[in-house]
Amino acid sequence: MTAETVPEPVPALSGPPALDLRQDVSLLTAALMDIESVSGNEGRIADAVEAALLAIPQLSVVRDGDAIVARTELGLPERVILAGHLDTVPLPLVPGSRGTVPSTWESGVPGEGILYGRGATDMKGGVAVQLALAATMFDGGAQPGRDVTFVFYDHEEVEAVKSGLGRLVRNHGDLLKGDFAILLEPTDGTVEGGCNGTSRFHATTIGESAHSARAWMGSNAIHAAAPILARLAEYQPRTITVDGLDYRESLNAVKINGGTAGNVIPDRCVVEINYRFAPDKTPDQAEAHVRELLAGFDVVRTDAAAGARPGLNHPAAASFVAAVGAEPKPKYGWTDVARFSELGVPAVNFGPGDALLAHKDNEHVHAEAIRACLAALRKWLAA
Repeated sequence: MTAETVPEPVPALSGPPALDLRQDVSLLTAALMDIESVSGNEGRIADAVEAALLAIPQLSVVRDGDAIVARTELGLPERVILAGHLDTVPLPLVPGSRGTVPSTWESGVPGEGILYGRGATDMKGGVAVQLALAATMFDGGAQPGRDVTFVFYDHEEVEAVKSGLGRLVRNHGDLLKGDFAILLEPTDGTVEGGCNGTSRFHATTIGESAHSARAWMGSNAIHAAAPILARLAEYQPRTITVDGLDYRESLNAVKINGGTAGNVIPDRCVVEINYRFAPDKTPDQAEAHVRELLAGFDVVRTDAAAGARPGLNHPAAASFVAAVGAEPKPKYGWTDVARFSELGVPAVNFGPGDALLAHKDNEHVHAEAIRACLAALRKWLAA
């Protein structure tokens, strides 16, 4: 290889970028988005967040892997938890997609209009709000009206066994005690209380294989699954009121698998079923409901996660809803509020951005939505 063809060396990444927590919160969001942090690669953004929090003398900071907990220790009668995950789903593969890294401003002017890029809604805007609050809540000699625990964690966008929040619960459960928790997932600035639970099942039918030219010599397991599909198609999902919020359930076949070849009568068929159930019931109660519907079939539960009651009757939750002003809504999808609920901490979702844009190739958030979220939380914490 000649000197002219030797490639330029790729510079090694320096230490974590310094985060200015006092800049406009939309610009802080862009700075966080510009640190690529796909699940499993959160180390660099965790380093940056940890360094920024350690510079705030009023906070005690603990790190576990790529998860960080920062707490005030003011001895106030009430403690609230503000939580958000640092990771994102993988970057888009479609050329020209706007939901990538680094971030871009539609207006071309930083801090104005719409911010595009991976993590814009899910959930770097919420993380930026947490960091901005941590940096400014003691300004001018003031202090918050409640003790605050800030939680930043890794591996939210992958299988639950890897969850950084789950690891914090196991390793530092005492640090996650509180009276009320807010998960800054995108909700378009509306309080979404609790969340539905979710469970998955396999319903299996068994037949007898045979050559398809002599089908009468066998028993078709796929055909035997038809009553399962019919019961699911006829099922009317319920809407259940929990603590004043109406949670709509859903029960659906999401996958079907059977057969071995184009000329063989299938001897086995598996229907995969997903049940999203209201937080009035446990996973075991949800399983009993599915088994009752599919009585007579072989049903096995393969996965389950409990939902979370909204706890809007708790004084801290009620005061927060009043401060936000908008009518609270239920969260139909599962979120990490369920982990706080298991700890006995009532929790809601509240954050900037439209959840329907999460993971999309045009993921984006309005700068003003991030500012409005910060203003609402700052006002409530100071009360």
